[in-house]
Amino acid sequence: MRVKMTVMAALATLASSVGLYPLFASGTWFWSGLGSVIVVAGAGLLMRRLRAPSVLGALGGLGALHLYLNARFASGQALLGVIPTPDSIRRLGTLMGDGWNAANQYAAPVPLVPGIELLAATGIGLVAVVVDLLAVRLRRSAPAGLPLLAMYSVPAAVREDSVSWLAFGLGALGFLMLLMADAREQVGGWGRAVFTRRWSADTAEPPAERPDSSGMAASGRRIGVAAVAVAVLLPTVIPGIHPRGMFGMGGDGDGGSQTVTTVEPLAQLKRDLNGKNRQAVIFTYQTDDTERPDYLRMYALDKFEGDRWTYSALPSSSQDRVSGRDLPTPPGLSTARFREVVTRIKIRRAVKKVDFLPAPYAPRRVSIKGDWRAHPQSLMVYSLRDSASGRSYTVSSLRVQPAAAELARARKYPSDILTPYTVLPRSIPPQVRTLAETVTKGATTAYDQAVRLQRWFTQSGEFAYDLDPPPPSSAGDLADFLLRTKRGYCEQFAASMAVMARILGIPARVAIGYTAGTQIGQREWEVRSKDAHAWPELYFEGAGWVRFEPTPAGLGGQGTAATPPYTQQSSERPSEQPTDNPTPEASSPASQGPNATEGPSRRPDDAGADPGIGKKESDGTSIPVGWLAGGLLVLMLLAAPMAVRLLTRRRRWSAVAPGPVPATTGPPSGAAAHAAWREVHADALDHGLSWRPSDSPRAAARRLGELLELDATAVQALGRIARAEEVARYARSRPPAADLRADVRTVRTAMSAAVGRRVRLRARLLPPSTMSDFRDAGTRALEAAGRLNAALRWRPREK
Repeated sequence: MRVKMTVMAALATLASSVGLYPLFASGTWFWSGLGSVIVVAGAGLLMRRLRAPSVLGALGGLGALHLYLNARFASGQALLGVIPTPDSIRRLGTLMGDGWNAANQYAAPVPLVPGIELLAATGIGLVAVVVDLLAVRLRRSAPAGLPLLAMYSVPAAVREDSVSWLAFGLGALGFLMLLMADAREQVGGWGRAVFTRRWSADTAEPPAERPDSSGMAASGRRIGVAAVAVAVLLPTVIPGIHPRGMFGMGGDGDGGSQTVTTVEPLAQLKRDLNGKNRQAVIFTYQTDDTERPDYLRMYALDKFEGDRWTYSALPSSSQDRVSGRDLPTPPGLSTARFREVVTRIKIRRAVKKVDFLPAPYAPRRVSIKGDWRAHPQSLMVYSLRDSASGRSYTVSSLRVQPAAAELARARKYPSDILTPYTVLPRSIPPQVRTLAETVTKGATTAYDQAVRLQRWFTQSGEFAYDLDPPPPSSAGDLADFLLRTKRGYCEQFAASMAVMARILGIPARVAIGYTAGTQIGQREWEVRSKDAHAWPELYFEGAGWVRFEPTPAGLGGQGTAATPPYTQQSSERPSEQPTDNPTPEASSPASQGPNATEGPSRRPDDAGADPGIGKKESDGTSIPVGWLAGGLLVLMLLAAPMAVRLLTRRRRWSAVAPGPVPATTGPPSGAAAHAAWREVHADALDHGLSWRPSDSPRAAARRLGELLELDATAVQALGRIARAEEVARYARSRPPAADLRADVRTVRTAMSAAVGRRVRLRARLLPPSTMSDFRDAGTRALEAAGRLNAALRWRPREK
């Protein structure tokens, strides 16, 4: 039955499950997971008691887990509260679906609704089944660490912060205890342990018997050192663990392409708004805009999947780089008024992983060092390998100033905008579609419909701003938010208005970034974490993508949100002038566009720009420090064996005498003979010649001479070295007088001439003897550590 191993497997699983704590808002999930582990362990013991095969044992654990989940989450539908029925199975399926949707909706830590608790208990139970099968039934405890490690990968994948070292240490301790228990059982299976006695000259009686485990301890230390080295070095070369590659050398190079991936934007928004550091400064910026600056956008989410907004895959290539060129023309911008605004932004160094740039829409030109790119359709600016943490950059953008009457006249949409930006899943509840039509009833234009939706959210709809909205009662929270709770933060407001606009046939998407923040100087602004924001953008031909603001602002809402002036005008009064009067350099609505030679074509560094704003930076070309560092490291690694071999040779001879010893000065010492013999041994290994440790020096020299077919000079030199080594080993007299250093050079030259060119190059550039030296040094260090450990642990027994 292997009771001890079963208990240790269960404890290891339970200890590793502690690493899931960052995912949940409360700790009651742990007790559900504890029940799963206990049930699986008990089922494993029972199946081994019945001597069932391994496959049936695993199925028995799954069956017991199912019974437990029925009793825990679907007892009302199960027979006798435990036995599965069709109703109980449907109940579990519904809960799992709700839990999966809730997990995708909320940022960690998620509220512990029943569906999420069921998913946690199921996942921990499945890991317990696999660990029990590998460690207890198949006696493969080492591979059992993989499912245990999988539980740590979940919080690492959904959170930016790492798991607490205490939680990781607890899981590692559980795994080590499992390995120790397995090792004890395997050793005990061989019978009674063999003991030795250690005697002490200071005591009359011998110390207590103990097993002689010095050899196993040395092996364990070697394995431990190797495992730590692999654990530290291997992740640096595995694709995906370091998104930008080793030394920042990842990416697509100059000719390839990649698909951009990043942190889920809505989850990041939730963390910024509801985290502990809401007052933390994210960035500051200076602007030459004479009015309140517009929002600074990072993401444009164009896909609605029924329960959340995401952005489509961004296939990136080197042609999308922003350095030294204008960005693509903003889609749809042709007749609306706009003016060019220059903004210089400085990201705080403490803000990490900024691979999408906050920038006013629509960016026209971006000056920043590094490899940054722009998506042509959405104009999101991002990087595959660089981060803007601690950097400053300049953005020249076009601030659109549409008039209400102009937006009201926009009626037709191009097919490349209408098709992708009005698509909705079939799962949209009919009540939401009816609600969108009811709110906008009587509106004659798409602009009037959009304005009525915005006013309904901010005024007549009786919505409330709440950073901790109640959890949804159904699979999605769209209908709950619009029809029942009416409480939420900017994510719910922006997402809901964009969905309702698409229902009405208006192209819409959700933008995520930051509001203008707080003014701290004449033209300087400060943006904090609490200024993170989401808002809808609706498309109108002639003006392009236009921002709307359905989130309540002020003290009772998002504090720094601002309603766009063009949404406060009525299209029923076309003679009314827009609130934002164009500045003298603003473009004419009919004669100028984004590609005009005046107005927008003015560069930040031209005359007339603010002297402190928009100074031209580098064109993005910079010294490839990562590539240079990587290349230097590769060269150092390639040259390391040769350098070690040369240093070892110099150290050997310098420890003997300051140069060759001529025959007239007296006989060489035994140290010189040993150094010469070690050099011959190393040269033989470097040139791929077999060396038998059991051979005497004379036998080894004779065999090398026959193998290499040496000439008379080399044979005599090798013979003198062998005789000197024999005398140094076994005779009291000194070795015969000889220039052993010159003899070693003669033998080395003969070896090089006797082997092929490839072996000769390997002996010079990658000498294998260096690895032998490393291995011997490591063995000596481990043996010394073992002797020190034994000396510290041994104490004479008291009389």
